[in-house]
Amino acid sequence: MIFTETKLKGAFVIDLERREDPRGFFARAFCQDEFKAHGLKPVIAQANMAHNRRQGTIRGMHFQYLPAAETKLVRCTRGAILDIIVDLRPESPTFLQHISVELNEDNQRALYVPERFAHGYQALRDNTDTSYHVGEFYTPNAEGGIMYNEPRLGLQWPLPVTVVSEKDQKFPPLDQMEAELKRRMRA
Repeated sequence: MIFTETKLKGAFVIDLERREDPRGFFARAFCQDEFKAHGLKPVIAQANMAHNRRQGTIRGMHFQYLPAAETKLVRCTRGAILDIIVDLRPESPTFLQHISVELNEDNQRALYVPERFAHGYQALRDNTDTSYHVGEFYTPNAEGGIMYNEPRLGLQWPLPVTVVSEKDQKFPPLDQMEAELKRRMRA
């Protein structure tokens, strides 16, 4: 695996290191030792999948508060997504900054999302599938979210938004939740 740290400390783009032969290729997609060597948390509590029927669908921006903050290893297995993560660590110099990475079936790239980050993506093609390996169990009373179109974040989605869940449309404005966010995300 090839680990490239982003401008958000602890967040990595992970490319496959392919070993090709006449059959195709083989590559490791996860290795506890390699994750540890890069200072990442190599724990998988759940493996989740999502199918997105329509291009333009947005899922996010989701997170879990401490003590159930979760890591995520996200990969697009069919189609393409624009994946965006936002740093929610109050003590971080990049607090509320974000990065975006295209993950698709062709580049087979993954994004490692550290604890205390919001995560979301937009499907760039119809019938797009994603795989998440999550480092903490889903904890309903710890879940939180920020609107995908929160003006203070300035997230740029490449396509018109076609589908957003009702739940994802009800997140409060950042101005209303920032004090609680800082309090509950402080390490």
